[in-house]
Amino acid sequence: MSSSIPSSADSAAAAPRAERGRLQVFLGYAAGVGKTYRMLEQAQELKRCGKDIVIGYFEPHGRKDTIARTEGLEMIPNKIIDYRGVKLREMDTAAILKRHPAICVVDELPHTNVPGSGHTKRWEDVQELLDAGIDVMTTMNIQHLESLNDQIFHVTGIRVRETVPDWLVKSANEVVMVDATTEALLNRLKRGVIYAPEKAQQALENFFKESTLASLREMALRQTAHELEIREIGETAPSKRLAPDTFAEPRTHDRILIYVTAHPSTSVLIRRGRRMADYLNADCFAVCVLPRREGQKVRVEDLDAIEKHLNFARTLHIDTRTLEGQDAADSLIDFARRNQITQILLHRPKYHWWDRLLGTDLILRVVRIAKDVRVIIVAERHRSTQPASV
Repeated sequence: MSSSIPSSADSAAAAPRAERGRLQVFLGYAAGVGKTYRMLEQAQELKRCGKDIVIGYFEPHGRKDTIARTEGLEMIPNKIIDYRGVKLREMDTAAILKRHPAICVVDELPHTNVPGSGHTKRWEDVQELLDAGIDVMTTMNIQHLESLNDQIFHVTGIRVRETVPDWLVKSANEVVMVDATTEALLNRLKRGVIYAPEKAQQALENFFKESTLASLREMALRQTAHELEIREIGETAPSKRLAPDTFAEPRTHDRILIYVTAHPSTSVLIRRGRRMADYLNADCFAVCVLPRREGQKVRVEDLDAIEKHLNFARTLHIDTRTLEGQDAADSLIDFARRNQITQILLHRPKYHWWDRLLGTDLILRVVRIAKDVRVIIVAERHRSTQPASV
């Protein structure tokens, strides 16, 4: 089963081709739901309609039914990269650009490329194809969405390392939710349709637990509903505009401030802020405060950690700012008031009892000063098990 989310940017067939290619994402909640199969079915239909379409990258996983869907479709040969004595294949982006088809099928969007490739991530290759005016059809699972990384970890116990930034999925012209019930998916797994028997058993004991699959499916359906809501708002917004002399209650536009420090949990805070901003259609700022006094110095390792977090925020299309001030709380509140911030996100650090006694607890100070701003304290959750990673 699949549901498609059309973009408000879709145009009639007779309209001239846009400079930038269109992106279509086939979204699932686990391996085996049928994303690649559904994508290739659509590719075959487009070919029958006379479209110039090629396969830029395809991962067969030994699935005969899926492999059969590639028959008759032009495939761009992969490039072979020698990495530490092992020959690995990657999508040949340069060859695709040279061939310059109208549409390119690219499987497994979150994939990390072999060192020595033109880009670090496959989604960056896809961006290059889109920039060249090539339409792209691609696949991914919900667990690879960057803003859900911490939530996925707490549900599955697995830290997903290959992620796709939310803004890329948000920019897609169409998101197709490819769904299957958890019962149907588990049945496919046990029949050996998804993995070989030995790997299937391992999957049943880990990622393919029924409760885990149910949670992932719920996340995927919720994300699809959210994407649909965004596009519906985009389509109806112009018709809902009021005339200049029409009286209406002014709408408060949310603006979110994420406080960036050297603490490792800042990455959790950034993901939470990005997701909140997406749901609220809010502006989002990642702000750090460095001491202004000459005698106050920040450790080099802390500066490196802060810069790493700021770079992470930038990859998620969050506006970053570096402030200088003798007092972090005062600097944050001053920035919040000057920029009409409505919500501030802080992580809960481990304070000593004397911080509260001396009034140096940053959270308490921000809450007391920022009476007109909503302050959200995000505590880092921990799992008792040692996580795996994918």
